[in-house]
Amino acid sequence: MHYDVIIIGAGSMGMAAGYYLSKSGKKVLLLDSHHPPHTEGSHHGETRIIRHAYGEGEHYAALSLRAQELWDELQKLTDKKMFLQTGVLTVGASESDFIHNILKSAENHSLPVEKLSSSEINHRWEGFSVPKELMGCYEKNSGVLFTDASIEVYRDLAIENGANLKVSTKVQFVTPEDDIVYVETEKGSYSADSLIVTAGKGTPKILPSLEMELPLQLVRKTYSWFESEEGLYHSNYFPAFAFELENELFYGFPSIDGAGVKIGRHDGGQPLTLDDSLKDFGDYPEDKGDVARFAATYFSADLEHKVGKTCTYTNTPDGDFIIDHHPQHQNVILACGFSGHGFKFSSVVGEILCQLITEGKTEYDLNRFSMDRFSKANVEK
Repeated sequence: MHYDVIIIGAGSMGMAAGYYLSKSGKKVLLLDSHHPPHTEGSHHGETRIIRHAYGEGEHYAALSLRAQELWDELQKLTDKKMFLQTGVLTVGASESDFIHNILKSAENHSLPVEKLSSSEINHRWEGFSVPKELMGCYEKNSGVLFTDASIEVYRDLAIENGANLKVSTKVQFVTPEDDIVYVETEKGSYSADSLIVTAGKGTPKILPSLEMELPLQLVRKTYSWFESEEGLYHSNYFPAFAFELENELFYGFPSIDGAGVKIGRHDGGQPLTLDDSLKDFGDYPEDKGDVARFAATYFSADLEHKVGKTCTYTNTPDGDFIIDHHPQHQNVILACGFSGHGFKFSSVVGEILCQLITEGKTEYDLNRFSMDRFSKANVEK
């Protein structure tokens, strides 16, 4: 039962890593406590936006562009639809860091981003009602990723390449040593030369056996679909969108296949502990209230709330990812804390994790994703 690599957590990041590692010829074991794709992972919710000119930080732009290349390559290997080019409109104040980062990304990477006034936005897409104090950046080459289909394709191809996937298998303990890692599960024991932990919200359960602590905060999040007029909001002509408002950040999608406009709030949410159960949508008034208020303010048509769902973010204090080696065991790599904006990068994160295993290094600068930034000495600086 010995493998080259064991991956704990076969969601978006883990399944992508499993694909690239198995493609490289590695003997891979993927372990997941559920049956991916599923409703318990951070990939839950059907769709994710992919943007290239990145408001969260210009340093993400190169990663996003490579992620798009890899998604396009993967699309050629399947009939399942994984990407829909709707364009993405980001709205905010002209002086905001978010808008500044988008424009800087566009300039440095020669991206086709249009600057639009509120009146230009409202004229081009009559479904919006953007006030005059806000502006927008429209990126036509961006769009929507379909989460379940993406994970299914990575899963099927990894298995074709010889990877072993064990679902509904909870990890109980991990014992890392210099040249081997032992993983105990409720269904058996396994060993490998290397270990990758991409367990999402389950990562805090793995950390004690690795003798590690990381400042990961689980947060309950919600998102909703609204009944909407297809003539205004269909994905053929209405974009995916993000609105950076004062102390609030909303995102959303056009109506895809008649599902209605989807809206979520990226910030806020209810902190969770490992033992908390995820309360149902509607248990908090803001579940529906926040997105309904946003829709009523920034959309020209009346949108009627249809249904809402819940998911979990695993946040870091600064919102940047963690992709790093264990400080004492170089054969253990952690990729976690994707803070609600990681899915779009799962293709390139999978590639990075493969490179770290097969080559011992990666071409990408991971300094921003080092766990050392949370060490006591660095926090006190």
